Amino acid sequence: MSLTVFRKAHFNAAHRLFVKEWSKEKNLEFFGKCSNPNFHGHNYELEVGITGNVDPKTGYLINLDILKTIIKEEVEDHLDHKNLNVEVEEFKNLNPTVENIAMVIWDRLRKRLDKKFEISVKLYETPRNFVVYTG
Repeated sequence: MSLTVFRKAHFNAAHRLFVKEWSKEKNLEFFGKCSNPNFHGHNYELEVGITGNVDPKTGYLINLDILKTIIKEEVEDHLDHKNLNVEVEEFKNLNPTVENIAMVIWDRLRKRLDKKFEISVKLYETPRNFVVYTG
């Protein structure tokens, strides 16, 4: 029987949304205050869902302590209190939108989790703006 377990996490990060080839005016028109050249920050809320079958011997789908450690190492340690545009390699040439951040998180988790699991990443940029990525 398949089910999904979730683990929540949190990180703070700064970023600037802009397209390098566009003028300052066009970036401002498209991204608004999110294109501020001096950056701005968010308190991101993350929900990671792991879907699969419960092990009949342990009663676990996944040991949540292991999932907690993977999220800490791959997400929190990598992104928390960072300027995403400047300090995070994945965003050197990728606009750090909430969509792209969620996909980067998913990719980092996918590398660490058993392929038998499906992964979902729900990332809140604000309490009202969020994205769900399932690969």
